[in-house]
Amino acid sequence: MPRRHLIIGGGTAGMNAMRTIREEEREPSEITLVSAERPYSRMVLPYYLDRSIAENRVYTATGPNLATWKVKTLIGRRVTALDTTAKAATLDDGSRVEYDDCLIATGSSAARAPVPGADGPGVHSFWTLEEARGVLASVTPGSHVVMVGAGFISFTILNSILSLGAKLTVVELAPRILPRMVDAVGAELVEGWLKAHGVTVRTNVKLAKIEDARGRKRLKFSAGPDVLADVVIMATGIRTNLDWLKGSGVTVNHAVVVDDHLRSNVPGVYAAGDVAEGRDLISGQPAVHAIEPTAQEHGRVAGANMAGRDVRYHGSLIINIVEVCHLDAASFGAWDDTKAEAISGVKHDRNAYRKLLFTGERLTGAIIIGRSNDIWTTNDVGMLKGLVQTGQPLGRYKEHLRRNPFDVKTAFIAAKTTNRLLPETVLGRPSLAPGDSPVAV
Repeated sequence: MPRRHLIIGGGTAGMNAMRTIREEEREPSEITLVSAERPYSRMVLPYYLDRSIAENRVYTATGPNLATWKVKTLIGRRVTALDTTAKAATLDDGSRVEYDDCLIATGSSAARAPVPGADGPGVHSFWTLEEARGVLASVTPGSHVVMVGAGFISFTILNSILSLGAKLTVVELAPRILPRMVDAVGAELVEGWLKAHGVTVRTNVKLAKIEDARGRKRLKFSAGPDVLADVVIMATGIRTNLDWLKGSGVTVNHAVVVDDHLRSNVPGVYAAGDVAEGRDLISGQPAVHAIEPTAQEHGRVAGANMAGRDVRYHGSLIINIVEVCHLDAASFGAWDDTKAEAISGVKHDRNAYRKLLFTGERLTGAIIIGRSNDIWTTNDVGMLKGLVQTGQPLGRYKEHLRRNPFDVKTAFIAAKTTNRLLPETVLGRPSLAPGDSPVAV
């Protein structure tokens, strides 16, 4: 009898798992996908919002695609309970799906600030395609949009809001913008850039209430003046979609606790993406990295192991990259490690900033900010990520970076970083070019 794989969730992790199962399996298996929505990419939603792409370009797999992969699809259905003893999932229509192994990849949802009026009409989140439709229908040229929260989610759609001709105000509870992505120096540089491009920024303010004001919204704060808005977008964090796992016996901390094979504590149950708490590449400690690269890697590793391979995961690297008004801002690894040795440099005339954090001779974290059309920025983003990811010892080139923090290329090449990056993929096999494999890396 063919092995029965159940994939719960059609996002990045689930899609990568299914494709990898088909690539790695030695004998044909059955794959069933249960997904509340048609599979689509959250990463392209900003381009849908600014009308760069049509909605049909958001989706990552069509019915014929999934049929080619021989996947049985239960789209529009949700799993409401998991019986890990009987190895069966109960769906929201009362039906049951039996499995030999399953992958929990249900992702996350937007979490709104717990203030009166935050759930009212005219107040949006931006995390799902349905939410993106609501924002797109509400923002018009000349309208005033207020985004509550100045973190990664806000900054991924900032350009799109401006491109629609709206006036934009960003408010943040923390003392600075991007508080979980860059330090104070970097935040000040980005904030100055935004203000120069017409964006109003208010930090260190606590939202107290959102109320109706003759067809508009009035945001009231614990201190300072009110703000009137035509559209309010809440970007105040996310929460994992795991309530349905209660009573399953699967251990959940901040997310499903997984080992280095992406297995939960229950045999045959894996987890990947936003809902998995696994090893951080730099610290070695358990962490939840709700980012696209982690979901991709998790999906591939989980899929390979479900297909019968023995693949250990090296750990996920926190990566945040945004571009706002043609200014790039990125951070990698332990960028906020106060115990690390820091080397930094600022070029105010180029709006450029580098902060390199070292543990011994290894780069364990980095922050980079610079204009998108500046070759320093374009090259250094990838090279700094590679140095942090590989942990290549830099020897005397650490001192070179201390003297020249903007000359990343010399250290990258001297450390033979490319030699570490090219030979193998996350699955521990020789690299394959796109076209040679269903999975491109």
